[in-house]
Amino acid sequence: MAAAPVSAAQAIGEYLQSPDDLVKVAAYKKKLEKEKASIDARLKSGVKEQLQATREGLRKLLSTRTNVQTIKDEMVVIDRECSDPQTQVATFDQISRVSMVHRNFVQTEEMVNNLLEMESKLSEIGYMLDDDSAYITGPAPNLLVIHYYLKQLEAFRNQTMHQAKKASSDARVYLTRRFERLHTVIEQFDQYIIDLANNVLDIVREGNGHVIVRLVKIAEMEGREDEKAIAIRLVKKAAKLDAASKFKSMLANARVIKHYRSKITKAIADSIKAKFERAYKQDENDPMAFLDNLQWMYADIIRIQSDVVPCFPAEYDIYSLYIREYHKALNAQINKIVASEPGANVLLALFEWLKQYKKDMRELEVPPDLLEPPLLDGKEQSLIEDYLQVIIKKLDEWSSNMMKTELEEFILRQDPLEVDADGQYATQGGAGILFQMVNQQIDLATESGQGAILARVVAESNRVMRGMQDQWVKTVEQEYKKQVEKPEEIAPGLVEYVIALANDMLKSADYAEALLARLESLVSEKYRVQINEKLNDAIDGYLDVAKKCTQTLIDMIFNDLKPVTKTLFQPPWYDGILAQMVETIRDYMDDYKEFLNPSLFELLVEDLIDAFLLVYLNALASSPKLKIPAATERIKDDVDDAFRLFLTYKSQKDMEEYFEVLDLILGILEASKDIVFLSYWSFAKKHGPNLAFVEGLIKARGDLDRSGVSEVMDTIKRKVKDENLSDPPEPTIMKKVAIQNAFSRFLRT
Repeated sequence: MAAAPVSAAQAIGEYLQSPDDLVKVAAYKKKLEKEKASIDARLKSGVKEQLQATREGLRKLLSTRTNVQTIKDEMVVIDRECSDPQTQVATFDQISRVSMVHRNFVQTEEMVNNLLEMESKLSEIGYMLDDDSAYITGPAPNLLVIHYYLKQLEAFRNQTMHQAKKASSDARVYLTRRFERLHTVIEQFDQYIIDLANNVLDIVREGNGHVIVRLVKIAEMEGREDEKAIAIRLVKKAAKLDAASKFKSMLANARVIKHYRSKITKAIADSIKAKFERAYKQDENDPMAFLDNLQWMYADIIRIQSDVVPCFPAEYDIYSLYIREYHKALNAQINKIVASEPGANVLLALFEWLKQYKKDMRELEVPPDLLEPPLLDGKEQSLIEDYLQVIIKKLDEWSSNMMKTELEEFILRQDPLEVDADGQYATQGGAGILFQMVNQQIDLATESGQGAILARVVAESNRVMRGMQDQWVKTVEQEYKKQVEKPEEIAPGLVEYVIALANDMLKSADYAEALLARLESLVSEKYRVQINEKLNDAIDGYLDVAKKCTQTLIDMIFNDLKPVTKTLFQPPWYDGILAQMVETIRDYMDDYKEFLNPSLFELLVEDLIDAFLLVYLNALASSPKLKIPAATERIKDDVDDAFRLFLTYKSQKDMEEYFEVLDLILGILEASKDIVFLSYWSFAKKHGPNLAFVEGLIKARGDLDRSGVSEVMDTIKRKVKDENLSDPPEPTIMKKVAIQNAFSRFLRT
């Protein structure tokens, strides 16, 4: 870095740093003047030397210019003498003609000899070519020799045909015929070169890598000749014909361009494509086998890297060529598989295979840029959607066909029902078939190892199950409606088929629960919640259908009992009609118990007791005037009959809890006017105020006049208000009792 310039004041300051230095000013002045004089002298000397060097350079430039002009003049003279030697040599024309004649004789003799020897050479070449071609994987000992001889013969042909351009047409036709065999042999050799390129991997596997080296050497040699020929053609095209014809190399204009390098690389690409097509054709009907059998591809890549790459020059970039072509050919076959609309298992297996392919290529250290564009254009995730669509389609088809058959059987009821090992009614195995199909698809989704796929399959299975459940509910409702409205037009056996359907729905719920237990441990918490939600929803749906079936069975009982239930608390009732109801219920229950699943039968009994109580209470709530005490005695008999009936299916304790409401109501009916409130209070603490029901009950008592009813109700209402009595936290059966208004009660009485 240059030092900063020093100012005059700074320079003086260096000398005058104290008052005593003023005495030395004169000495300093002399010293500086002496230094200045020395510097001036050196500058003058340097300027003088530079001027002398400049003068010398100018003199040399002028001399060189003169010499160049002299040479130029002499070259013009030489060019003039060379272009027209006749001006210098009197016999030049004779010498030129004699020279041309001699050259023509030599060329003619050489051409004749070559034509005579060509046939024998071609025969020898043909033998060698046949020997080498018989073993396409090598060792091809004659490859370079064949090429050498063919190259000579081809050059001879090119030169001959070029010279024959000015010959007669007969001569040209004759020469063309003479060279036909050579043309055929050259074509055979070209095909042999292509065949070798088609079998590069097989050749190196046989340990004949030297054949590939020779092949590349031939391609390089011919490539250089191609370049020369193309360059000369361009020169000839740009230059005048006369100027171009001066060069003997212009005979290359007749050369056939080989393009061996591009043909070899194309043959390699074609061989890879054909190899993949053969592999696909072999397993065309089994895409999964095609994918499983692709291990040879990885073995090829390893062999290419270790044995093929060293046989090619670096500029061929042969490794990249092979990888790109393998990837391209593989992508074509993968697209064929997808286009063939394969099954769900194939789509899922293909998705997994593509993931493994990427992993394997990374392990083989294949550069990612050689695998562009990615297989299926990187849209392998669409395989999952395709897979799910196939699953959806299959599930929809299966369920639709199954429901069509089962609904037809259920509606027509032409065939007798099967009885399973437990002695229960069962259908033709619809539940088992459905879950067998569902489990197949779920097992396939499980193999993917992706919770999202499994969750989607479960969700679609749930959708199908819920759809089937809805159809069953509607069908049961429709068939029951027909049974009630037009019993003469409906096929018999509805009870038995409803029992069988209920049993099937319970089995389906068990299957779904078993499936849920199996899947819970296979997925993460995120998908476990989704799967649990969907399968629990399906389980609830099956139980709802089973519940619908048991409720329909109960409805069938009471539909048969309608003539009897209409007379409850009516005049005929006092004669003891409930015994008829009890016997009818018992007949139905015997059949239900024998053929209905025990768990469902237990639920049916509970619902049946509730239904019986509700029918009885509804009838009581809308009853006309009751004859007291005849009515209370009849109620006791009714309770006793019903209690004994249901005691067959439930325990004493359970039955006492169920019939407690009738005992409490009976207490209200039996109590005298003065103590009715006490009986009511026991009822109200258990079931809530129920003022409308109680008021109707009190009014129905034939032993109380209007004033007595008013007195009792005033006491009850006042007590309810004072105690702020409300409904119990858990609704009881009284919540379901239908209370008729006063006008309806009046019409009934």
